[in-house]
Amino acid sequence: MTTPDGAGGAHAGGPADGAPGRAVRPGVRVGVDVGSARVGVAASDPTGTFAHPVRTLARDEQHQSDLAELEALVDELGAVEVVVGLPLLLSGLEGAAAQTARAYAVALAARTGTVTVRLVDERLTTVDAHRRLRDSGVPGRGQRKVVDQAAAVLILQTALDTEASSGRPPGESVTTGGRRKKERRR
Repeated sequence: MTTPDGAGGAHAGGPADGAPGRAVRPGVRVGVDVGSARVGVAASDPTGTFAHPVRTLARDEQHQSDLAELEALVDELGAVEVVVGLPLLLSGLEGAAAQTARAYAVALAARTGTVTVRLVDERLTTVDAHRRLRDSGVPGRGQRKVVDQAAAVLILQTALDTEASSGRPPGESVTTGGRRKKERRR
């Protein structure tokens, strides 16, 4: 289950009050692009400034080996948060792909324990990733191997930039229980 973050200004010392610097919580974050066949994975540097590609996992709905690999990677990197892309429709509604991503995020949250899992709007990220790969000279067939990683990088970098500009964690927090999780306004 997920809950939207409350509205409001940045916390004290964040960009909204004119203070210099980035208002980003420290620590490595992992970005995830959930697809029907593959899962793209990206990670940030420890300062939460830059996202970079990590790997592409084969999606395994039957045995959930992709979730196990992702859980191990989160642990290996010492990640403080996982950001999963939520592919909303252009109307802002959730279609089948968004419901799949939401279910994946809940399953991942159940595995990661104290590491926060968040869902962030990622409309058109894969389209943008294909365009950027094409513009950089990667041929169509070569894109298939890396487009999921590129989309995960875009998802994570957008989340990092959003937090830096607003001083608040991006998107919505995922919980595994049946009750909505309240998030404090800052």
